[in-house]
Amino acid sequence: MDKTSQVIHRLLAVYIVVMLIIIGIVVAKLVRDEVQTSKYQARYLSDISKQLSYKLESGPSTSIRYPEAGPYDQRLGYTLLPDEINRLTKLGFRITAQAAVSPMMMQLADDYGLFTIYHEKSQAGLNITDKTGEVIFNTAYPAFNYPNFDAIPPLILQTLLFIENRELLSEQNTQVNPAIEWDRLGFAALQMMAHKIGAAGNVAGGSTLATQLEKYRHSPNGFTNSMTDKFHQMGTASLRAYMKGQDTRAMRQEIALSYLNSMPLAATPKLGEVHGLGDGLSAWFDTDFNQVNRLLSQQELNAQTNISRQQAQIYRQVLNILLSQRRPSYFLGKGFDALQNLTDSYLRLMAEQGVISPALRDATLKVSVARSSKMDTDTTPFVTEKKTQTVLRTRLAKMLGAKSNYELDRIDLTAKTTLDFKTQQGVTAELRSLNQSAEAQSIGIFGKKMLSGNVDLSPVTYSLMLFERSKIGNLLRVQTDNYDNPLDINEGIRIDLGSTAKLRTLVHYLEIITDVYKRYKTQSAQELSQQEIHPRDYLSAWVIEQLRANPKISLEELLDAALNRKYSASPGEAFFTGGGIHTFSNFSKTDNGKIMTVRQALRDSVNLVFIRMMREEVYYHLYRPEGIARWLESPDDPKRKEYLQQFADKEGRVYLQRFYTRYKDKSAQQALEMLSQRVLANPARQTMLYRCVYPNRSVEQLEAFLTVHLSKSALAGENIQSLYDKYSIEKFDLQDQGYITKIHPLELWLVRYLTTNTGATLDQALAASAEQRQNVYRWLFSSHRHNAQQRRIMTLLEQEAFKEIHHAWKRLGYPFGALTPSYATAIGASGDRPAALAELTGILLNDGIKLPVVRFQSLHFAEGTPYETLMDKSPSRGRRMFPAEIAKAARSAMIGVVEGGTASRVHGAFHDADGKPLAIGGKTGTGDHRKEIWGAGGRLIESKFISRAAVFTFFIGERFFGVITAYVEGENAGNYHFTSSLPVQILRSLAPTLEPLIKSTPDNEVVVLPSSIAVKQTKVL
Repeated sequence: MDKTSQVIHRLLAVYIVVMLIIIGIVVAKLVRDEVQTSKYQARYLSDISKQLSYKLESGPSTSIRYPEAGPYDQRLGYTLLPDEINRLTKLGFRITAQAAVSPMMMQLADDYGLFTIYHEKSQAGLNITDKTGEVIFNTAYPAFNYPNFDAIPPLILQTLLFIENRELLSEQNTQVNPAIEWDRLGFAALQMMAHKIGAAGNVAGGSTLATQLEKYRHSPNGFTNSMTDKFHQMGTASLRAYMKGQDTRAMRQEIALSYLNSMPLAATPKLGEVHGLGDGLSAWFDTDFNQVNRLLSQQELNAQTNISRQQAQIYRQVLNILLSQRRPSYFLGKGFDALQNLTDSYLRLMAEQGVISPALRDATLKVSVARSSKMDTDTTPFVTEKKTQTVLRTRLAKMLGAKSNYELDRIDLTAKTTLDFKTQQGVTAELRSLNQSAEAQSIGIFGKKMLSGNVDLSPVTYSLMLFERSKIGNLLRVQTDNYDNPLDINEGIRIDLGSTAKLRTLVHYLEIITDVYKRYKTQSAQELSQQEIHPRDYLSAWVIEQLRANPKISLEELLDAALNRKYSASPGEAFFTGGGIHTFSNFSKTDNGKIMTVRQALRDSVNLVFIRMMREEVYYHLYRPEGIARWLESPDDPKRKEYLQQFADKEGRVYLQRFYTRYKDKSAQQALEMLSQRVLANPARQTMLYRCVYPNRSVEQLEAFLTVHLSKSALAGENIQSLYDKYSIEKFDLQDQGYITKIHPLELWLVRYLTTNTGATLDQALAASAEQRQNVYRWLFSSHRHNAQQRRIMTLLEQEAFKEIHHAWKRLGYPFGALTPSYATAIGASGDRPAALAELTGILLNDGIKLPVVRFQSLHFAEGTPYETLMDKSPSRGRRMFPAEIAKAARSAMIGVVEGGTASRVHGAFHDADGKPLAIGGKTGTGDHRKEIWGAGGRLIESKFISRAAVFTFFIGERFFGVITAYVEGENAGNYHFTSSLPVQILRSLAPTLEPLIKSTPDNEVVVLPSSIAVKQTKVL
């Protein structure tokens, strides 16, 4: 290479180096400028942020993306939305509108895993309204916050920035990205590397307030668990910073505002999770947030020459809360003293750097603060006026699958109920006023069959449920009472409601008539005459008789005739039911001996007619062609033995349970002594007893026992060895042992079993006694015991018949798992619930179709967010329970109860919008619940009142139905002698309060049935 070429190459190399240096300088300058100004990322990120949008559109959204983690998203219910939507869909709700998000918002979530970017709420919670939108319940968390940036006192803002993010509100660069402070991030990275190679000391956090917000709101558990989490936080915070354009000053103010309003603090037993400065001051220091902001405002500080003690204490509390955010559970708990030391050091440091004045520093150093004594206990008393809120929240929590009201109250949700809250409040006020004598007197509830002036009115509880029929179901319009307790007596307890059971009995009677009609209606007269109807199947025989007399009779005509069937009301007959012979009485003796129709009996609530009707229903299930007792006429049917064995086993279990209760806590010696005192004091019986309990003990031990328990004269001339040999249990079976001792054989067996098996449970005793229970009843299997067998088999068969009846009642909303197997069930022996009776009335009003009860009409989740979802209750076709003819017949009988029967007080009380009287029907019921103690021979030893209840289940016109109840419990319940006349009269008195609702124009979702529903009562013959 010549010299010229060498020079050229050297010049070229120098040129390259110079260019590289220039490029490096330019790049460094660009990097420095970008670090200081963020102008390039401002341009790029703001362009992306402009593409982030969402809007509410009709129907389900295919673009919506639900968050999967993050304390903020969990608390507001956003992460639960998919599950809640699924649950609500199964309950008959549908999505009518949902947020549709922009493609860029979807891409950032799907491809980059960033958190959803939008202007997040710093305060949200549950809102429940009535059907008109009037607020019933409202809560917002945090409870205290700053409405906007300008509301933050400068002192508090400067203190926050000094502690957490001093550069945040710098005006030097308007486009700066607040998510990243390079010096802070670099220092944290260096410390982390040093920590990795073994250097001691804590690693400082590199998070700005912007990334801290993302972390504690949206990262799993509010932590940075990996570098991926950190990138998600920084990326989301960076994009969020440019939501308002390249100038980030407004968004930086929003960051400071959001942090003060939502920073996570420690939880307390009373409040649970605590977020934000305002809630923190309230929770730990019981300090009023408004007072804090007033005393620490710049105006207040400038107006005073000296810092007051109160200002200093409040500022220390503020500083405590802001500093505690580093380790809130520790600093606000057992590390509270350490928090005070940290606070003191910050006071000195901030004064040195001019953040606070020396005067404020000195004043604050002098004062001390203490945590509130209220923070660790929840002493919130039950408030009757909030009972509606409690019931609604409990129902809503169950619908959504929320674990508690605490969790429910924090969900970002507006739930629109079906309640008419104005009407409900009016009814509640009137019911509560009935405990005042003057008000009770004014509405006419003193008098015969109601209340007397010499009883305490305060224990009497009144409740009302009112529903309106609609396309989407039975809309609950009113549910209230005057009971100073969270318990809802309409749905929460079992009440003996007496004659309301007659309505259930009547409906099942009409169902049976309908079933028989459908079976035989197409048969000719000759075919009908050839039917083998059991002599006790009275209902089938009656229907066939009607069909033979009028082959073209319609079901409606037949059911009308069934209501006019006549029964005796005589109490003179004894009935074998419930395993024994029972007699019944009528409420009014004037009904005794009368022959009356079913319609009249329901109208006047005559017991004996319904006892006989229930007997015919039982007989129908027993003796219809496929009935469960048709085999009983055959003495050789193998079912006979099966039923007898079943009876022996079942009754034996009853006795063993009773005996086990008697002896379970007794020692073997105590049990033997208890038995010995009941056995006649003669050598033979006492020996038999001893050998039953201790079959393997020696003759000497028997002699010692007899010496203690018998006199010398009783033992004179007795050979103990002979007694010992004679009464060995190998020579007498269990039944003989019982005969000799006059003690129930199973009681003897159980005492021996417990003596041998100390601590045995009842289940173990029952399992071990299967053979013994059968042996004890061997006498029952003898062929000459036919009558005894029949009685016992009939007891079991009757129980099976009542299972069939229970199934029919259960379909129509009967709330309990079994019926008392006795004709007395027809007059209330099995109990009921007011809400369940209202449900039955609703089925009758809706022509036999069961509609769901609807308490919530719509649910609006996450309003104004990318997760916004609106769900409405879907129209319901309901489920047909029985033909419309049954409902029509039952309603006509119920109208008779109001027009001339036990509920006549309410006749004509309600009118439509034109002033015309509305048809009202219903059924009354009254019942006492008593605890009765019976002695030997069926002797009643004690009858103690537990409660008294009276109820009226009703329908008003074509749209409304419900139930009203009067209830009193306790030992003094026997002092109250009211009947169902009391709730009927109260319903009449409520007419002015209820009529605005009754007369109102139906909402779009309300169904108006044909006018045939308001059937007038057929003239009673």
